Amino acid sequence: MKGLHPVLAMVLALGGLLSGGLRPASAQIYRWTDERGEVRFSQGIQSVPPQFRGGAVMMSGPSAPAAPAPATPEPSAASSAPAGVARIPFIPGQPIMVSAKINGGGTTQLILDTGAQGTLISPTALAALGISYRNAVRGSIKGVTGDANVLAVRIESIEVEGARFGPLMVVSHDSGLGAGRDGLLGRDFLDNFIVTIDSAARVVTLTPKK
Repeated sequence: MKGLHPVLAMVLALGGLLSGGLRPASAQIYRWTDERGEVRFSQGIQSVPPQFRGGAVMMSGPSAPAAPAPATPEPSAASSAPAGVARIPFIPGQPIMVSAKINGGGTTQLILDTGAQGTLISPTALAALGISYRNAVRGSIKGVTGDANVLAVRIESIEVEGARFGPLMVVSHDSGLGAGRDGLLGRDFLDNFIVTIDSAARVVTLTPKK
């Protein structure tokens, strides 16, 4: 982790660095409420204190329900399954950048990161996209630099080069990744696709899982 920006290190700590492809879907983030009524997030059910595991809810993923959002209408069935094939060009040795369309509207620039457990988008980018914080979930994430307070907001869909999935919860937090980089596209989105990296062709392909 040496040399990584603290926020990036925190996100990677949640998901782990990947060396051989995507990790199993069992390594998910769980949302739970502690004895003081504060919402917290932990990676894996074993990271949740035993007395709170009964009420822990797995965050969005291929087999996980989305966190509750009472005032948000339920999405249609069509939006709950991954769709579309994406071909994303990249330059070896540089972060893989994607232009992600949010809720079928505006776009944000994210780093495709199979090592990030969840998707993270800066508050500035979310505000520019008109994302409401009315039903945001307050919580904290634990990383190598300590705890950080965050908000998790519901996104109805994310689309990258035609590959689409939603709904899912994304973490709203300043990424500090540099100009033109609004955050990370993590495994809560990517785990719904077969990710193929063709180094020779310099293309990443996302194909929906059946």
